Amino acid sequence: MNPNDFIATSLIDSVTYETVCSDTLESLCDYFEEVIEETAALKHADVTYGDGVLTVKFGPPHGTYVINRQSPNRQIWLSSPTSGPKRYDFVPNKRTINEGYWLYRHDGMTLHQLLQQEISAIVGRKLDFFALPHSQPPKAD
Repeated sequence: MNPNDFIATSLIDSVTYETVCSDTLESLCDYFEEVIEETAALKHADVTYGDGVLTVKFGPPHGTYVINRQSPNRQIWLSSPTSGPKRYDFVPNKRTINEGYWLYRHDGMTLHQLLQQEISAIVGRKLDFFALPHSQPPKAD
């Protein structure tokens, strides 16, 4: 990761932030609903989304994930029962600012990488969070 990418993070305008944040949260909501519907062992799980807050309740022993918009910081915050709280910054693609990915600066892992790892373990099969919008760094040229 290039340190200059972090500088670019703070430069995205609020309209771009709101757009990519909404795209991200709505696509995650849809995907979580699909995953829960297709997983018999999660028949008591629940997904709710409103006012920029996505809540996914898996029930015992897995707990609840909360993913929410933090407009003042232009971040997405995650509360995971497995790995704890994290704050993700949007790293825009250099060519198209409304494309990019959400990165946790402290460990270099993206939001979708973490969800791929933790939720796949909960459902007992490999999922594909990387097919969702704003999930992957751009491919190297």
